[in-house]
Amino acid sequence: MRLVRFLRLALVPLSLAVTVPLSVWAQPAPPSRDGAVPPADIDDKPNQPETPAPRSPAATLDKLFERLAAAKTPEEAKGIANLIQRRWARSGSDTADLLMSRAQQAVKAQELPLAIELLDRVITLEPDWAEGWNQRANALFLLGDPIRSLFDIGETLKREPRHYGAMMGLGTILRQQGDDKRAMIAYRQVLAIYPELEAVKEAVEALKIEVDGRDA
Repeated sequence: MRLVRFLRLALVPLSLAVTVPLSVWAQPAPPSRDGAVPPADIDDKPNQPETPAPRSPAATLDKLFERLAAAKTPEEAKGIANLIQRRWARSGSDTADLLMSRAQQAVKAQELPLAIELLDRVITLEPDWAEGWNQRANALFLLGDPIRSLFDIGETLKREPRHYGAMMGLGTILRQQGDDKRAMIAYRQVLAIYPELEAVKEAVEALKIEVDGRDA
């Protein structure tokens, strides 16, 4: 029962990632109020060309996801995905970034308890950083704790609903638990964001026969 409850919690942010349009989150510009522009600024001078404002990190990420969805080849998509992942990897805190680097080294060395301890500290320092939760989800999965991994996947997707890596992890766990239908949903959500991800395309093809055969 605990596993079923965690699966439901994990799938909620996953469904929101695709069903809620980005325009819902956009706030309209406030209406201009009378007298907002000082009279001294109003003259008959011709309009001067304005230097475009630097794109915000969020806007840059949005643009990269647009390019990822439109990529024509796996190679092109991989290059864009690398740019996205570099941005995900920045917490804004030098301390958190250093702890993350050490945690990743610990995972590579298969020192999973140490990695999780370091990632606990990362999440304490930067609780809104999606990648902190995602990396701990990965470490917990490798440690053999799918329930806690699912919880962290859910937390990742709350903070970054387009996190295709977390969705892939969700699909993997669901498939291991024998829930092929929900695994298929997770993998298809990945492809809605990253259509040229070959590993997931192959996973979907492998699941089609099993899922469609059971429903026949």
